[in-house]
Amino acid sequence: KPLSFFSGFGPFRQYLVNSSWEAVKELSKRGLGENINLQVMQLPVVYQKAKEKVIKIWTTLKPLLAVHVGLASSTTALIILEQCGKNKGYQERDACGFHPEGACCMLDGPEKIESAINMKTLWKNISVEGIEIIFSRDAGRYICDYTYYTSLYHGSGRAAFIHVPPLSQSVTADFLGKALQTIILAMLEQCGMDHV
Repeated sequence: KPLSFFSGFGPFRQYLVNSSWEAVKELSKRGLGENINLQVMQLPVVYQKAKEKVIKIWTTLKPLLAVHVGLASSTTALIILEQCGKNKGYQERDACGFHPEGACCMLDGPEKIESAINMKTLWKNISVEGIEIIFSRDAGRYICDYTYYTSLYHGSGRAAFIHVPPLSQSVTADFLGKALQTIILAMLEQCGMDHV
């Protein structure tokens, strides 16, 4: 069975409960059908530690696809499909007060790496009742973007990043888990992995 890998992030700043991890936990309860072996992991909001964990995922587990889910602290309830990861511009400090050397992810890496998944096609073909989904080419130059770039680099583009909103009365963990399931199944279909 092909392995797909999911990560969400731990608490940071005022978010004692990170919706990205809650959503990933819900997704893992729901599963992606019998054909896909789904594994999950929580990543810390710390550049170096998140990077080490992501590299380890690719070197040891070698998943067919890794999907990272992060919290977008916007006021509007949006799910954001991120197309690419950027290498430079990481000035913002993480939960431990650090930012990467040279504000950069990989010293010898390309400026940006695109996902092998066409997020624009996905975005055009998908809808989830009760929430707006948008397409983005800028994952925000923080831990999310940094993690995404690392994963794209080590996974030869076989990674995806989805930003989810904070939890609220209308956006529950259960709702986000269901939304993720819909999006990921469409993603797997696009990669031809839905009937492996």
